[in-house]
Parts: sequence; structure tokens; C-alpha cells
Amino acid sequence: MKTNMDDSDTAQLNSDDYFKQQYRVGVLGGGQLGQMLLGPAIAWNLDVRFLDPDPNAPCAKYWPNFQVGSYKDYDTVLAFGREVDLITIEIEGVNTDALKVLQAEGKLVYPQPEVIELIKDKRLQKQFYADNGIPTSEFVIVNNKEEVAVNASFFPAFNKLAQGGFDGRGVQRLNSEADLDKAFDEPGLLEKLVDFDKELSVIVARNTKGEMVGYDPVELVYHEQNMVDYLIAPADISAIVAADAQEIAKEIAEKLGIVGLLAVELFLEKSGRLVVNEIAPRPHNSGHHSIDACITSQFQQHWRAILGMPLGNTALRSEAAMINIVGAESYQGKALYLGAKELLEEKNVYLHLYGKEQTRPHRKMGHFTILDTDRERLINKIGKLKNRISVISNLD
Repeated sequence: MKTNMDDSDTAQLNSDDYFKQQYRVGVLGGGQLGQMLLGPAIAWNLDVRFLDPDPNAPCAKYWPNFQVGSYKDYDTVLAFGREVDLITIEIEGVNTDALKVLQAEGKLVYPQPEVIELIKDKRLQKQFYADNGIPTSEFVIVNNKEEVAVNASFFPAFNKLAQGGFDGRGVQRLNSEADLDKAFDEPGLLEKLVDFDKELSVIVARNTKGEMVGYDPVELVYHEQNMVDYLIAPADISAIVAADAQEIAKEIAEKLGIVGLLAVELFLEKSGRLVVNEIAPRPHNSGHHSIDACITSQFQQHWRAILGMPLGNTALRSEAAMINIVGAESYQGKALYLGAKELLEEKNVYLHLYGKEQTRPHRKMGHFTILDTDRERLINKIGKLKNRISVISNLD
């Protein structure tokens, strides 16, 4: 009886019939998203390499195939990409010119360079929505502070930098002409203030075959720094609104033609209308709960999508909350975590630390997830545990 395949057998196999476990994948960025991509990558024995300018990035301490270098530098990205079969990202601010060359040379690049290029510029994002009939807030393109002042009649509005803003940075609320000193003197846009009831996020995955799945919409709660404080999954919205949010997210993914994950942040206006705020072409903070709460995490889903594999079940195992752990005010230096032991004494609480050696105010240092089958009990636990852990530093 024949038990092993010889060369003639494997030659007849379609590439979809077997899994290339030694597929070489290059990831641009080695931060916490890269760290969380490692779990499913290890489970599947993927040959993963990371490129990041920070020698102390979270992935550096966990992974031998870590290269220190700028993912914004053309030559560095080109050389890095030529050593792998597939290139992906965990941050948008990468050199897309180099990625386009790699793609032309036959390398697989997911998400595609043109998609990254569009999404990392908030002006191009907004124009994409307008051109494709996707509901979004009113906006005005501006190039400097003088053009912001000319459009003061558009206030109240948010002034957003075209590129580089994240985690609350690169965004200023302008209520009246008295706030003009806060405006950016750089290319960006003015986005009309939206009278909303809830902020939502939907993550969808689209694989190389064009197949798509979506996760349940989550509700995002922000703190003063315009950063997500915590999220609740699923969002407390009607089934119709949830379905509409998923449909909008899938429509964007389809029109972009993206391969990989797409996070779509939306406002639910008090009128009941959904409008798109921003999108991200990668694993996202609003999907971190999926590690513990969903049958398939967003990180395993990302690998499934870009490797052309069947997409996983996105169902929630139970209701969940994800709370971000950020650096405490007035502390900067080597990170010390207070309250971790007490937090872990709680049932159905899962702690994730990102391995960042240095803390600073409002820097994302980790998160924890709470699972509960009872919504009211879950909400109470958020209030009870939200400030249980804090990140400080030794100031001596």
C-alpha cells in the first residue's frame, strides 16, 4: 500500500490542496499588532519576519526573525520584501512605492499598495466615500491654517491631518473662530461635527478569492484624549442597524478590492443614520476582544485572508468588553504594572500586555477582556475593573 507521495503526485495537486507551512511572510511593523499576529502564525508554523525601526519593539523580544529598519524607507522595504513570498502590514505609514515595485516583481502584497496609499491619507479616504456613494460626514479639504480660517463658517468641525494621526493625535476640535490657534498648518481636512448616539466599529475580512465575513459591530467608548477607553461586544443596537453596519463595511471592502482585514468605524447618528468615520486596512484595536471572545480571532482571520484560506467563524462565544491599558499621567520611563494580580483574581478576565519597555502618558501598553453571558453584569464589571490596573514607572 502506497503511503507517501512522490514528486509526480505532488505535481498533480492544486496549490489549494495543501498548506504551505513554510511560506515566507514579511510584516512591516513589529508593534503590538505584530505581537498578536504571532500566536496564530506559530500555530501554523509560518515563517514570519518583521521589519521595525525600534530595536525594542514588542516583536523584537519574542521573535528571532526581526530586522531593525525603517518601513518608510524605499530601499529598506525593497530589500526586505525581496527575501519573502508575501508582504503584509500592521501599520499604514509604510513605503508604498517600494511595495508597488515588489508587486510588479511578482511578490504578493496584502493589503495591496494602492489600498494602503488611499487609506493612509484621510483626504483620499473621504473622497473615496463621496465618489462611491458611501455615507459619511460633510468635509472640506484644506492645505494649511489659512484655509481652515477661510472655512470658519463650517465650524463646529474636526480638523484632521491628512496623514500620520492616530490614537487621538492629529485631530483638533474647532468649535468657533476662537479655536483657530489650534488648527493645523498642514494638509488635512475639516470634518463636520456629527450629532451621534453611538460610535461603532465593524471588522470585515476579504480573502484572495473575494470571499467575505464580518464580525458583530462593537460599541466604542472614548476618553478625553480621543482614544478608545473600552468597547462592548456586541453593540447595543437593533438587528437592522447591525446588519446595515456590516453591509456598509463589506461594500467598502468590495469596492476597495482589499485582501486582508478592514476595520470600519462608524457614527450612529441620533436620526438613526449610519455614517462612516474612518477605516484601517489591518487588525485593529476594536477587534482585540476577538482573541478571547470570538471563535476566530481577527489575527487568525488576517492570516486566513491573505493566505487565501477559508475564512473563519466570527461568532461571539459570549458578550464581552475590551478595556485598553494605557500609560498613567505624569509617568515616563521603564514600565511598572500595578494591580495585575488583583485583576487576574477575577473570573473570565484575560490580560494581554504588549511588552513595551517604556511607558508614557496615554501610550497603549496592553488590554484586558471581560467575558460574561449577562449584559448588565458585564457593564458593572467594566466600571469595577476599568481602573484596577495602572501603568507607572520608577521615577528614581
